[in-house]
Amino acid sequence: KAMTETAKWYEKAGNCGDVVISTRVRLARNLKQYPFPARASASQREAVERQVKDALLSGNSILSKEFRFIPLENTTQEEAVSLVERHIVSPEFIADRRGKAVLISADESISIMVNEEDHLRIQVLREGFSLKEAAETADRIDTLLSENLDFAFDPELGYLTQCPTNLGTGLRASVMLHLPGLTESGAMPRIASNLSKLGLTIRGTYGEGSKSIGALYQLSNQITLGLSENEAIENLRSITVQLMEEERKARAQMSEEIAWQDKIDRAAGVLKSARVLSSSEFMELLSYIRLGLSTGVLQGVTTQELNALMVNAQPATLMARAGKQLDETQRDVLRADMAREVCAKIKE
Repeated sequence: KAMTETAKWYEKAGNCGDVVISTRVRLARNLKQYPFPARASASQREAVERQVKDALLSGNSILSKEFRFIPLENTTQEEAVSLVERHIVSPEFIADRRGKAVLISADESISIMVNEEDHLRIQVLREGFSLKEAAETADRIDTLLSENLDFAFDPELGYLTQCPTNLGTGLRASVMLHLPGLTESGAMPRIASNLSKLGLTIRGTYGEGSKSIGALYQLSNQITLGLSENEAIENLRSITVQLMEEERKARAQMSEEIAWQDKIDRAAGVLKSARVLSSSEFMELLSYIRLGLSTGVLQGVTTQELNALMVNAQPATLMARAGKQLDETQRDVLRADMAREVCAKIKE
């Protein structure tokens, strides 16, 4: 299947991969001559889609060769949900698939959502902690597209967006963090409250309104107006560095407790032998394996193997890869098979 041809960004482990799973930079842009998607007619949305597709695919850049154009109306429900599970598109984007499309690079690290809340959402995903690189890539694509597209821009307000919270730079940067130490120590409510005072927000695994699964959180900037893209990125970078330090301290304490070593070893035992694994149990157990790996309690598997397993074992992605409908039990069996194969190598 097409999904397995090129190594995907989530099949790699990046910088500070013990705590930072991934980095995302997203730019919101709108075309000057059309109403925002919420007010646009079907024909106007189609015109936007056509212009964005042409601007990217008919360009002379190297990038134009790498993108697939996927009209959302042509996807099955499983394929659409799998795009969310792989963090390529937002959950809101697939709620109504009419008049929407997504352009995706071969390694899935770059995606452009067309007609989401804004006409364009340019998104760059990178493994590990790499805000600067992700921001540079997003900026390059923005520049490339602006050669052929006329973006709505105001000299005082900056880039114009449907939601006022994205006005200005239109930039949202986030990092996906694995924080079992801080979760277990009960520090997360205090951290969330402090972050909001600094113009940052911490959310669940799939962003706004979602819960944290397996101690995974998204930390992102809230403010886009009145500060430059570099300032927003730098602010997020320095706070992430502080959180990493706190998390590593909490882990070092936990890893010395026999109760935690026991939880980690039990998780490894279950993943090595389970025949049926629900999505939520799998994510909780995987969190312990990551913790064991980073603290030296476990060896034998790599962070990139765990990253790929985490994404590929999500419910809709399992079905998209299998190319058929699977009921919950069939998915749970398939997920357990995948987990056993990867976790068989774990040494305790």
